[in-house]
Amino acid sequence: MATSKSAAQPLTIALAKGRIFQEALPLLGALAIIPVDDPETSRQLILDTSRTDVKLLIVRATDVPTYVEYGAAELGITGKDTLLEHGGAGLYEPLDLKIARCRMVVAGRPGAEPRFVRLRVATKYMQTTRRYFAAQGRQVEVIRLYGAMELAPLAGLADCIVDLVATGNTLSANGLAPIAHIADISARLIINKAAMTMKHAPIRSFVAQMAAAIL
Repeated sequence: MATSKSAAQPLTIALAKGRIFQEALPLLGALAIIPVDDPETSRQLILDTSRTDVKLLIVRATDVPTYVEYGAAELGITGKDTLLEHGGAGLYEPLDLKIARCRMVVAGRPGAEPRFVRLRVATKYMQTTRRYFAAQGRQVEVIRLYGAMELAPLAGLADCIVDLVATGNTLSANGLAPIAHIADISARLIINKAAMTMKHAPIRSFVAQMAAAIL
């Protein structure tokens, strides 16, 4: 694992695009961290902020743990679903930021008879799904999908899906319902382990300020 950057450089926070970014803005704002450019319109992916000691690295949610693990960013904000899939190697996870909340569930058609020998499950959360069903003592065939997950049971591709659910309206609209709860999901603050040693004081200060800002 790569070490963190020189202590003379600002802290870099890898931040997931989309909902997590939007819901993290008030927390960052409470720390006087405001992006100089709007990531929705700017082509820059490394953003300066109103604090000279903090930069933002805007990346896909699934890439946040990798950027932090290998020291390209000292800290990161991403969903617990991403961390479950990544495994969390080389990372500390000190704070639940209590934003971007949802649930990871198994969902399928109500009353449908499951495949007896080998259940087919469609998901983008391959590792998490395998671990969950292994703990249940179930044999499953996991099929990787990245979008329109609800279509898989309707088209006969899979018996059920593993996906994130907020209101459940999309499942209901497609004739599906939650079957089992896997995990409660929210955005988490993560820290590179080497950076925690090399930049202990500024990172501890940042974590304390962020903890105070959480509602």
